[in-house]
Amino acid sequence: MSKLYSDKDYIFSLLTRRGLITERQAEDLKPRAIIARRKGMDLVQWLDSLKLEKRGVPGRVIEEADIVEAVAEDQGWKFRRLDPVQLDMAVVTQTIPASFARKRLVIPVGWQDGKLEIVGYYPLSTELEHDLKRVCKKELISYVAPRKDIERVIREFFDFKRSITAAESTLTAPSVDISNLEQFFQLASHAKGEASDKHINKAVDHLFLYAMEHRASDIHIEPKRNESQVRLRIDGVMHLVHRLPRVVHEAICTRIKAMSRLDIAEKRRPQDGRLKISWKDQEAEVRVSTVPVAFGEKMVLRLQSADILFSNLEELGFSRADLERYRGFLEHTYGIILMTGPTGSGKSTTLYSTLRYLSSPEVNIVTIEDPIEMVYEEFNQIAVQPQIDVTFASILRNILRQDPDIVMIGEIRDEETARYAVQAALTGHLVFSTLHTNDAASAVTRLLDLGLEPYLISSTLLGVVAQRLVRMVCRECETPVIVPADEVRTVGCDASSDMVQLIRGAGCARCRKTGYWGRIGIYEVLGISSTIQKMIHSASPDHEIKAQAIKEGMTTLKQDACRKMFEGITTLEEVIRCTA
Repeated sequence: MSKLYSDKDYIFSLLTRRGLITERQAEDLKPRAIIARRKGMDLVQWLDSLKLEKRGVPGRVIEEADIVEAVAEDQGWKFRRLDPVQLDMAVVTQTIPASFARKRLVIPVGWQDGKLEIVGYYPLSTELEHDLKRVCKKELISYVAPRKDIERVIREFFDFKRSITAAESTLTAPSVDISNLEQFFQLASHAKGEASDKHINKAVDHLFLYAMEHRASDIHIEPKRNESQVRLRIDGVMHLVHRLPRVVHEAICTRIKAMSRLDIAEKRRPQDGRLKISWKDQEAEVRVSTVPVAFGEKMVLRLQSADILFSNLEELGFSRADLERYRGFLEHTYGIILMTGPTGSGKSTTLYSTLRYLSSPEVNIVTIEDPIEMVYEEFNQIAVQPQIDVTFASILRNILRQDPDIVMIGEIRDEETARYAVQAALTGHLVFSTLHTNDAASAVTRLLDLGLEPYLISSTLLGVVAQRLVRMVCRECETPVIVPADEVRTVGCDASSDMVQLIRGAGCARCRKTGYWGRIGIYEVLGISSTIQKMIHSASPDHEIKAQAIKEGMTTLKQDACRKMFEGITTLEEVIRCTA
């Protein structure tokens, strides 16, 4: 145990020298620190609990990691932040016992040039290093890390591993794969089932907590030949986080299917369900989808947070001009407004945020969704159920009898749905829907391909919004970078000088060394002017409509992405990834 963490004179002197606190603050805190030490409190943990504001950095507090990093740099120790997403559970849990890790606050985290990397809250003593070398039979590379990081990894990895191992010991792997024609059933005793259920329930709860803590939008549980893989999608990028024994895969899927009221016996057909989970003060709607793949059932869980799905329009990423144009669409009492973009581009968030913006006791909003993304009591939401002929088109046939003011159709997929949407718009209703097209102007071509006549489109379409999601630079580690203007011009962004200053994330613990934190929309808002209306009526090609819209002031997706890049919101790499 390092005595430096308990030496108030050293700690306060160090924090003052590094400019984190003032000398006046240090003098005021010393008497309180003496009391804390008498109570057996670690000064680093005590200072972390005070949430002191960093000197010269309004809104930022001094955290445990800041203090431990300062001590490490001052003493010449190697410092490291831990990101559970980047760690291998097998290395962490199979090298030393959980009891030893908890008692000594040390964990193995990886290998480097044949040496085992060990991270501890305190620097390794000679005795502890000798014991670890004897147990691991390897040379060590030691680091120090914040206590919270280490305890979090121990809690998440060892507890999850214990649940999985306990479940694995009570389950028997099937002798054949689920994809074979004949299914093998292993009958277990009642007591055996109860024991494994308890451990599986804990493991599933852990997966949900783990995903919510890391801001994941999707959980993928994928069966392979000899294992089951768990991947999370965080800020639009997939991360492999767990490799589980193959035998527990079916038990985990069964537990989630039971939670979401799916048929646990049906493994040959795709199924869709939903459930709601809560954690601390957060709640999330979870959409569950299962499909049979080569080695069993693959399950994808999409986590939807109400805080994100119902955002203010100003927070979505619209530029001032685009937001003004979009709000102009919303002032109409009838017509069609379309959102376009690929799956996962944020269309649902824009739609839900818009509907909440328009909702009031005086307005009747009806949505038709497949499935319902988020239950919201101010809307009248209808779920599509094709198995009983409750489709977009069949609901639209009858929905006008419900006296709606605003109708939201999850997606226009066929000519029948498109025609009923047009009919609703022509009879005095404001209709929102989505299409899968690459840009705004292509939506017109898509409607023509579905079989709508040009005059119907030109008389009902109010506007089209195309969008994508780009990752935002992490504000904790943002760093200015100078890049040649040629690199910027290559992707279609204008540059007025030979060198351009941009912002990039250097990578820190908060963003898991990615340099990104969160996502924001880039938009292309096409308004239907009288000129464009005539072009649609005459069935002009989409590139001509787009060119006219640009003449009238429309900002393209690439131009909006470039604007956000120059403003330091995103990076050149994200512009290339999302608009290439």
